[in-house]
Amino acid sequence: MSDWGQPVLYSLYIYQPNNIAPIIFAVLYGISAVLHIWQCIRYKAFKLAGLLPTCAVLFTLGYALREYGAYNYLYRRTDKTALIVYITSQISIYVCPPLLELANYHILARMFSYVPFFAPIPASLVLRTFGGLMAIVEALNALGVALASNPTSSPTTQAVGSHVSIAAISIQLAVIVSFFLVAGLFQYRLGRARLRVRTVQTLLYALYASMALILARCIYRLVEHLGPSHKNIADMDALWALSPLFRYEIFFLVFEAILMLLNSLLWNAWHPARYLPRETHVYLAQDGTEVEGEKEVDGRNLGQKVAHVLSFGLLFRHNVRNYAALELTAREGGASQ
Repeated sequence: MSDWGQPVLYSLYIYQPNNIAPIIFAVLYGISAVLHIWQCIRYKAFKLAGLLPTCAVLFTLGYALREYGAYNYLYRRTDKTALIVYITSQISIYVCPPLLELANYHILARMFSYVPFFAPIPASLVLRTFGGLMAIVEALNALGVALASNPTSSPTTQAVGSHVSIAAISIQLAVIVSFFLVAGLFQYRLGRARLRVRTVQTLLYALYASMALILARCIYRLVEHLGPSHKNIADMDALWALSPLFRYEIFFLVFEAILMLLNSLLWNAWHPARYLPRETHVYLAQDGTEVEGEKEVDGRNLGQKVAHVLSFGLLFRHNVRNYAALELTAREGGASQ
């Protein structure tokens, strides 16, 4: 570790960054990315879990660039390469956790469509609501990181970036709490109905673990920005006044790099496509038996599907009939006769 919190004048990272840790994380994230890509191909699960390999690739890129920055970390007015690499690395690393959180909402929505009778809210509403909120978080997060991470910016610009990041993280924390409430209610309903499906329970616990990792990372980021955060890389006194979370690289490595690596590896070990049927029209009836409904036909063209993903599920939604609800209505009608 680099001198344990000793600031370095004109260092883009505040300190002299470790030159071993980034390459280790780049390799580990790269391995996880290859596994995620292979798993998505094997299970044909890019629609369900495509964000997992995407984030693993971005993490790999971010830490590979950080390895370059470990040897080129001093800001020079005549050469902006180090600054560009630094900002690109920071953005690649920091935009991923909200995307990983969005991936969890995709998985939760798929679980609700698989067990529709006990879902607290419709699966489509999960993506529509949480997807929209995460779109806001992602936009604010990217803007905040871009403004606050540039130590050559004015104090006002850095302050704006820090406040934007705090807003993004605060929204993200509120959404995570909402997730635990919705998922917990879903699990409570399953328990009350004594519907014990091992695959569903396993996937729920994996979701809880993933969200707990993201929650711990969010708290770290929030505390980081609530302390002194103005970076004047030309003033040693200003650097010493920074929060220890900025001055000690160990905090970044533990609460950012390791936590998100554990999250990526967690989904390698318990890939959601292993626990959910490949066909979306297969679902569980109230008695726990698997039922195959009418197959859904997606009439959207490729451009609309891509736009749907890029807009976090807000645009070009696929309107499908809720066959589970139709079956429930039919059964209740038959019972009343």
